[in-house]
Amino acid sequence: MKGLCYRLAIALGLLVMSNGIQLIGAPNLDRLPTAKGRMLAARFDPDGSFWIKGDPPKGFEDFSEISLNRKHNRRLNPSGVQLVKGSRLTYKTLAISRQNLSFTTVTVGAISFSFSGRFLKGGTFYASDLDENKPVLEGLLTRFCNGQKVAAARLQFTYFGGT
Repeated sequence: MKGLCYRLAIALGLLVMSNGIQLIGAPNLDRLPTAKGRMLAARFDPDGSFWIKGDPPKGFEDFSEISLNRKHNRRLNPSGVQLVKGSRLTYKTLAISRQNLSFTTVTVGAISFSFSGRFLKGGTFYASDLDENKPVLEGLLTRFCNGQKVAAARLQFTYFGGT
């Protein structure tokens, strides 16, 4: 009976995580115990597009999206920062963990970007039914022109998983 209860608790935890439900006072579900007592990291996959929530602030009017596509999925935009007028700036550096996202882009036409922020939820984003109006990422976005900082803003981003 104890084994069955344990397996049901793990299944419920996975179901809760995959649906983006957060339980107040619940244990951290980013890591789950296995039957042998080892810790198993919950699956995390943020691939997709992240758009500024609301109107872009001054200095970011031509900013379209942050795209993550580490598996080169054809239904998603290629990885990089997309500008409204069509330029895509690929990542020069990129670090992704369950908690954090940081990157710098290459310079295109004297423009480059950097970002340092954190994810507000875990799970497999494209498999979750995420509200496109609810932020899932927040952090400091900085714009550079000829290597000099020209704009910086603390922003929240919403998610779109492609079509």
